Amino acid sequence: MTPATVVSRPNRDKTGGRVRNRRGRSRPPAGMVAAAVAVTLATLVPLGFVITMTVLTGGETAARLIFRPRVGELLFNTVALILLTVPLCIVIGIGAAWLVERTRLPGARFWALVLAAPLAVPAFVNSYAWVSTIPSLSGIGGGTLISVLSYYPLVYISAAAALRRMDPAQEQAAASLGLGRWRTFFRVILPQLWLPITGGALLVGLHLLAEFGAFSMIRFNTFTTAIMEQYRSTFNGAAANMLASVLVGFCLLMLLLESRLRGNARYARLGSGVAGRPEPLPLGRYRLPALAAVTVLALLALGVPLGNVLRWTLAGGAEVWNGPMIVHTLLQTLFFGLAGALVTVLLAFPLAWLAVRYPSWFTRLLEGTNYITSSLPGIVVALAFVTVAINFLRPLYQSVPLVIAAYALLFLPRALVNLRSGLAQVPQELEEASQSLGRSPLATFVKITLRMAAPAAAGGAALVFLGIANELTATLLLSPTGVNTLATRFWILSSQIDYSGAAPYALILILLSLPMTYLLYTQSQKAAGQ
Repeated sequence: MTPATVVSRPNRDKTGGRVRNRRGRSRPPAGMVAAAVAVTLATLVPLGFVITMTVLTGGETAARLIFRPRVGELLFNTVALILLTVPLCIVIGIGAAWLVERTRLPGARFWALVLAAPLAVPAFVNSYAWVSTIPSLSGIGGGTLISVLSYYPLVYISAAAALRRMDPAQEQAAASLGLGRWRTFFRVILPQLWLPITGGALLVGLHLLAEFGAFSMIRFNTFTTAIMEQYRSTFNGAAANMLASVLVGFCLLMLLLESRLRGNARYARLGSGVAGRPEPLPLGRYRLPALAAVTVLALLALGVPLGNVLRWTLAGGAEVWNGPMIVHTLLQTLFFGLAGALVTVLLAFPLAWLAVRYPSWFTRLLEGTNYITSSLPGIVVALAFVTVAINFLRPLYQSVPLVIAAYALLFLPRALVNLRSGLAQVPQELEEASQSLGRSPLATFVKITLRMAAPAAAGGAALVFLGIANELTATLLLSPTGVNTLATRFWILSSQIDYSGAAPYALILILLSLPMTYLLYTQSQKAAGQ
């Protein structure tokens, strides 16, 4: 066969006739592409809503609503919060990870789990605990304290995983050249933690922009609290929409900044043999100060919230355990969590499948668009869905399907990342062999692909479930009247200063979140080959 023949006549492979393009790469199924495009277009609704409302508001009105003292105050609070919280989270996260992974810290395995556990405590529960301890806590100081204690694990977990899989050969070479421990750390180890630092900083920043409950409880004004206040008190759509547009601009700016700072550097080991494991460093005279540091961190981030939740629960006695209401709220939370997780995984599958099986600029565009739109705060997503439902889909307003759709959009990346990694581990040769033996594509998918990717899908669903259980702003705005989750019921009672009544819901939330935090920790260990 001549080269011209190959180019002009698409051939078929041995596994059922996939049409291949002129480069010999099979074309993705049209149905899968259509599904992925439809999901991506749906995720663009919030971004389109913000752009459309800004245009409809008009330049003069938009400028008047944006360039006013109130927005300046919110801008200052937001920027100050980010500039204080993100560096502190990086320093604490990197320092804690280094102590646990690279030194002879007493009880290192115990501390490795304990220092990750604060991720199981929602930020609004942390705020509730600290307000119970220090009723006068407020302002930028209170916001920074609660934010750092709630979000430093986002840096700690990824940094610990990076330190585990880091090849110590470079450190040994640095030591042989006469570099001391501190110079080796700053010149060899820290540069290899650049990806966990930039990625963790992005996650912390996005959480700060989206957080509502924690800051509202300490009376610290941010864009999210101001948008909720505008929507719930005066229903001033134009003012709330303009604040949302500024908030979206912040999100996109942070995504762009992280992409630029991350760069294209690679930190892989190249060469024969197996990378050794680093020898833990003796702490010497710093042993007790290091142990004291991790103890204080654990007490502040985990001890204070757990202690206050238990204290208020015991103070309320048996009366706070309103059996029917707690059971009803828990069942509604489980329903929304399970339904939302199932829908999100199903919607993420076409995107993950195309990203793994048919990588191209088009599939990367679809995947990247979902990450961008899903990084928007829940309050913006909720406002978009409220506006669309009222104007175009009135029967869906304050309905269960609308709430689940918002959850799917918010937490799609959690399912997408896990599904993509799971599908990448399914050998394509097994699928081709199955079809060559006469099995249909559907049977091959069920018997081989789905079966091998099921653990990753389950992990993604579990992460989505955790996000839904702790979600507050979108649920408050979109849920039907009379429908409560553990997070919203806790918020209602704590807003009424009924701390004893809110405590059982906080305790159940933490108990639901702890297993997922453990799963994240163990997954990071597996990623590091341990």
